[in-house]
Amino acid sequence: MAIHDPIEKASLLENIVIDPTKDAVVIDGVTKVFKKARPWLRWGRKKQEEDGKKREIRAVDNVSITIKRREIVGILGANGSGKSTLIRILSTLLIPDAGHVTIFGYDAEKDARVVQKLINRVSVEASFFKKLSPVENLIYAARLYNMPGGEARVKIKSILTRLGIKPSRFDAPLENMSRGMQQKVAIARAFLTSPIVLLLDEPTTGLDPRSKLDVQSFIRELREEHDATILITTHDMEEAEALCDRVAIIDQGRIVVLGKTEDLKRQITELMGRETPATMNEVFMHFTASQLITEEDIKRYGSWDKAFEALEAEREEEEEE
Repeated sequence: MAIHDPIEKASLLENIVIDPTKDAVVIDGVTKVFKKARPWLRWGRKKQEEDGKKREIRAVDNVSITIKRREIVGILGANGSGKSTLIRILSTLLIPDAGHVTIFGYDAEKDARVVQKLINRVSVEASFFKKLSPVENLIYAARLYNMPGGEARVKIKSILTRLGIKPSRFDAPLENMSRGMQQKVAIARAFLTSPIVLLLDEPTTGLDPRSKLDVQSFIRELREEHDATILITTHDMEEAEALCDRVAIIDQGRIVVLGKTEDLKRQITELMGRETPATMNEVFMHFTASQLITEEDIKRYGSWDKAFEALEAEREEEEEE
């Protein structure tokens, strides 16, 4: 189904014009700074200025990424690296302090209502009416998107079944279900509307291996059958490699590298000087190290592994001083 098909998407997009030649997502120089609460005791002006800088947390720092239509892009990073903050900005839940975001040409700030109809988001923080069942929660979500009741019920049962939820659980209260099962319902809610841009914030956290594979299969299907553009944050390297056309590694709010997984693995394999291909875990460790490991470092310490350990030890010593 083409993204510019006016019939299939009419009920959800309400005549929003989408130009399929435009980039799906453009993140241009986006920065988001948070400030810690002020301490009770007040100091002199100079001390306050120094403390003010220390209290600033640059959760996202001058990030720029362009995502093409139908592309699956992964944002890889450790906890606290800025992944979820970036997703919240794309979701219009946060306003950046600098830079801007567009979704198929629509500005996430100026055209927030339009952007909200073009995207859907899955998060590990997903919230529900816990006393209601999966079907009841999803029926409620479908009504928010003006989806006819009959159509919604058919899609809901199909999606829940595909995600491995047994029919006997369809009408059971969510509060009686495991965290992993609730996460599946969150994923079903995002898939329900066949979104044009899907933002997945660690979508398979808490899922068992079989359920992870089910979700990954469904993500591919959304791209192939509904022309969805997908941005996924994760620290599961295998998942990123299996799903993503490109990955961006984020560290301390900055994108440190962006490219295809095979290209990044080839680059690190050559740097390590070995025949066995580098893994995505090794790629991640390389680009998020306290300092990038060079050929000179490898010659100095004898191998990439020894250079990594030595440089990390130096960093830890500096932090302790």
